[in-house]
Amino acid sequence: MTDPDPTIAAEQIVLGAAMLADDGSAVSGLSAIVSADDFAKPAHQIVWQAITAAHTVGDPTGPVAIAARLAASGELNKVGGGPYLHDLLTSVPTSATAGHYAKLVAEAAARRRASVAATRIAQAATEPGADLAAVVEAAQADLTVERSEAWAEPVALTVERSMPAFPVDVLPDWVADMVSGVAEATATPTDLAGSLSLAALATATMGRVLVEPGPGWREQTSVFTCTALDPGNRKTAVFDEVSAPIWAAEAHVVEELTPQIVEAKVEKAIAIKAGEAAVTAAGKNSDDHGAVSDAKRATLDAENIVVPAVPRFVTNDPTPEAAKTLLAQQGGRVAVLDDEGGLFAQIAGRYSGTPDLDVFLKGHAGGKLRIDRKSSEPEFVERAALTIGLAVQPEVIRDVASIPGFESRGLLARFLWSLPQSMVGYRPTSPPPLNPTIRDRWNRRVRDLAITMWHTTTDTVLTLTPDAQAAVKKLSEYCEPRLRPDGEWRPILSWANKWVGAVVRIAGLLHIAEHLSSGDGWRRPINADTIDAAAMIGYYYATHALATWDHMHASSTGPATTVLNWLTKQRQPMWKQREIWRSIRCQIRSTDELSAALQVLENHGYIRIYQPERTGRGRRPSPHIHVHPSLTKGKK
Repeated sequence: MTDPDPTIAAEQIVLGAAMLADDGSAVSGLSAIVSADDFAKPAHQIVWQAITAAHTVGDPTGPVAIAARLAASGELNKVGGGPYLHDLLTSVPTSATAGHYAKLVAEAAARRRASVAATRIAQAATEPGADLAAVVEAAQADLTVERSEAWAEPVALTVERSMPAFPVDVLPDWVADMVSGVAEATATPTDLAGSLSLAALATATMGRVLVEPGPGWREQTSVFTCTALDPGNRKTAVFDEVSAPIWAAEAHVVEELTPQIVEAKVEKAIAIKAGEAAVTAAGKNSDDHGAVSDAKRATLDAENIVVPAVPRFVTNDPTPEAAKTLLAQQGGRVAVLDDEGGLFAQIAGRYSGTPDLDVFLKGHAGGKLRIDRKSSEPEFVERAALTIGLAVQPEVIRDVASIPGFESRGLLARFLWSLPQSMVGYRPTSPPPLNPTIRDRWNRRVRDLAITMWHTTTDTVLTLTPDAQAAVKKLSEYCEPRLRPDGEWRPILSWANKWVGAVVRIAGLLHIAEHLSSGDGWRRPINADTIDAAAMIGYYYATHALATWDHMHASSTGPATTVLNWLTKQRQPMWKQREIWRSIRCQIRSTDELSAALQVLENHGYIRIYQPERTGRGRRPSPHIHVHPSLTKGKK
C-alpha cells in the first residue's frame, strides 16, 4: 500500500526497486544517491541498511533474503514484517524510475536539514542577547556534516510499530474481490473485512473440518478474530455485507426444518397427553399390571420424541451460560459475530460478577463440554466448535487485559488481533458501490457451503502434502527462537505459542475457499502454496498482536515523558540543561533524574546533547540540548 505522503511513498519505491532484482544489480546505483539517514522513516532506514549490508557481502537482496536477514537480527517485526516488504515491492511502478525516486528522497533529506538550520537561525534572531554568530556557525556546520548527523524522525517513547495492511492478495480471488470491494465501498481498512471474511468462512465450515498437519495434531477451522476501530468507522456496514450469506443460510435451514419441528412438537404433545391418560388409568387400578406397563411405555414414548432445536448459526453477545446452551442445542457449533464487543463484558461476568471462560476456551480448542444443571438434565458436547468475529473500540482491548483470567488462562491468546489505521478524515465522499457480481458470488458460495456443512454429520480431515508438511515444519523453526527470553515474540509468548496452529487453521480456510467451486475438490490435501499464503496472514497477525499487547499494557515512561511534554510546549530549538532544570524542577526530583530523562530522549531521537568544552577555570559548562525540529513546530 503506497503511503499518501509523497516523501514516504518515494522511499517505499526506492526500497522496493532495490529488492526487485535478487542479485542486487539496482543497489549500487541507488546507494550512490541515498544513504540510510536520508530516509525519514526509521523502519525504512533499517530495511535499507539490511539491503546494503547484504549487497556488500554479495548476498541476495531479494525480499525473501532481506526478510530472513531482518528476522535473524530481530528487526523484521520492527519494519512491519513480511507483509510490509511485500507492500514495498508492489509500490514500484517500474524499476526504471528508481533513480528518479532516489533523488527525491535525497532532496527531501537535504530540505529537512536546511529547515532545521533555518529554524535555529530564525529563533535566535528573535531572542535578545542570543549569540547569533554562534548559531549561524552551528547551522552551517549542521549543513556540512555527514549525512549520519541529519535529524531522523524520532522513535516514540511508547512503542510505535509499522503496522502492515491485511494481505488481501494472498486470499483466493473471489474472497479477495469481496474484501477489497467492501473496504472500498465502505471506505474502511481492508483489515476489518479481511478478518471478518475469515470468521465468515470458519462459520460456514460449521466445525466439520479438521486440518491434520502431522500425526496426533489436528486443528479445527474455527477462528477468533477481533478488529479494533474507533466509532464512526462503519463497522456495522462491513459486518452486514460480509456476514449476509451466513444469515441467509440460517434462514434457509430454519425454513427447511420448520415442518419437522412442528410435526415433532405435535407428536410429542399427543404422546404426552396419551401418557398422562395411561398414568391416570393405571392409577385407578394399580393391580392391573397391563395398565401399569402401558402407562410406563406411553410415558417413555413421549420422552423419546425429540423436538429439534430451531437452527441458530449466529449469535451476538451471549452470556457463557447461553453459549453453552446454544452449543448443546446446535450440535456443538455456533458463531458469535458482533460489531460492538459486548461479548467480553459477558465473559467477564456482567450479570454474575464472575468470569466464566471455559466454554470459550474449549470452543476454540475443540474440547469436550459437559453442562450440569440443577433444574434439568445435563448436556454434553463431544467437540465444541466456536467461531468469534468481533469489532471493538480500542479502549475495550486495553480494558480486557485487566480482567482476571483473560490473559493468564489464554483467552486473549486465542484471538487474531487487528489494529488498523482509521480512515476517518481521509475517506472519499462518494466511494464506488460494491460490484453486485462480487457480492452475489460471495453470498452464493458462503451460503451454499454453510448449508452443506450444516447437513453434514461427519467430520472431514484435511491432510497436507509432503511439501506442505515441510512448510509447516519451517514455520515452527521460524517461531521457536522468537519465544526465547530475548526473542521478539517473547512479549506475546502465550499468543505466539499458538501461532503455527493459527496459520494451519487459516490454511484450511484458504484451501476450502480456493477449491469451493470444484465440488468436493476441497477435500484433497492442502499444498505448500496454501501454507505460504496462510503464513503471510500469520505474519500480519503477529505484528498486530505485538501492537495489541503494547496497547493492553501501555505504561508511562515517567520523567522522560514529562520533559518531552515540556519541550513540546516551549517550541524552542536549543536549551542549556541548567535552564530546563530551573523550569521544571518542581516536576523532576533531582538533576540526576533529569539527566537520565534527557538520555532517554536522546536515545529516542527527540534531542541531541552536546557538552561544550571548558574554556577556563570554573565549573563545567551546562550541556546544550538541541531539540528535534518537529518539536519546535509543536508536533511530536
